Amino acid sequence: MNLFRSMAAGVLALSFVLLALGFSSTARAESNSCAKPVTSVPTGPATVSAETKAPFGKVLVVGSGTYDGCSLYLLTSDQLDALSGGVTPYGCSDNVNDLGAPCDTVLWPALLTNGAPIAGPGINPTLLGTVTRTDIKGLPAVEQVTYAGQPLYRFHFDESSDEIEGAQLFDPITSPPGTWELVDPSRGLPATGTAQLELETAPLNGTGPDQTVLAATMSNEFTTRFPSGAPTFPVYTSSADSGHQSACQGACAAAYWQPVLTDGRPQAGAGVDQNALGIIVRPDGTHQVTYNDQPLYLYYGDAYIQGIPFYNNGMPTINGAGAVTPWGVFNTIPPS
Repeated sequence: MNLFRSMAAGVLALSFVLLALGFSSTARAESNSCAKPVTSVPTGPATVSAETKAPFGKVLVVGSGTYDGCSLYLLTSDQLDALSGGVTPYGCSDNVNDLGAPCDTVLWPALLTNGAPIAGPGINPTLLGTVTRTDIKGLPAVEQVTYAGQPLYRFHFDESSDEIEGAQLFDPITSPPGTWELVDPSRGLPATGTAQLELETAPLNGTGPDQTVLAATMSNEFTTRFPSGAPTFPVYTSSADSGHQSACQGACAAAYWQPVLTDGRPQAGAGVDQNALGIIVRPDGTHQVTYNDQPLYLYYGDAYIQGIPFYNNGMPTINGAGAVTPWGVFNTIPPS
């Protein structure tokens, strides 16, 4: 904690955490870094294009200018703003967080525009739009680019246009926690890649006893810098689900109990029955992973980033087991 207090002003706390842990960026040096924060109102319209970025396929990128080719992301919990009619703030805002850097200007710089955004190659122009943001720190009311209604952002650790370090980052720093996803240009849905399920052992409610449960691997370039590799998060089923249908819609799915999504057939790790894995199609067209025909969810209270102690001690925990909610009772899945 003393390390953060002694940092020079204006330097992102998260960067120093990674350096303290012995990690550094593997990005290629470029003259225009995708990581630069938002500091001023843009002078012209933003362009959005589509590019192929393995293994996610075609995804949204900045289409021109300083950040040409930089990956663009949506945040699942940002949906709460639209669902509440603007009463609930955006998940990525200038809200206070333990890293001491605003989400929407430094950690995940918002894609701003001055004028109607321009549709570049591979973009459906009818899905492009804007939303007025009055919560961008240090700026007047500005327009942020949206796609299929979802605000778009860059990521601080995407230091070059070939990076996708923010993909599938289950982020405890946002409020409420949400998952950052690349964006499929065809419909504006999350480009999630192929889900992988495995077993993990983690303490119940953060202090124990340990339990071994089914978990989802959230694999991305950012977290694979750590010695323990890609993080895993326990998955849950809801007692309210039946007949290949999910009762968790709206605010439930936007933040609190996010569906485990996949762009292909989900894959089973060691100790998991591949034949038990399947999918259902949700009303928004996304594919949710099932286990023995039961839809699977992530709990927002389990979000963490390895090595960042402010959130679940930077380690996997099981905090949602037995939770009684308006959308059913949620429980973990023990090994079969």
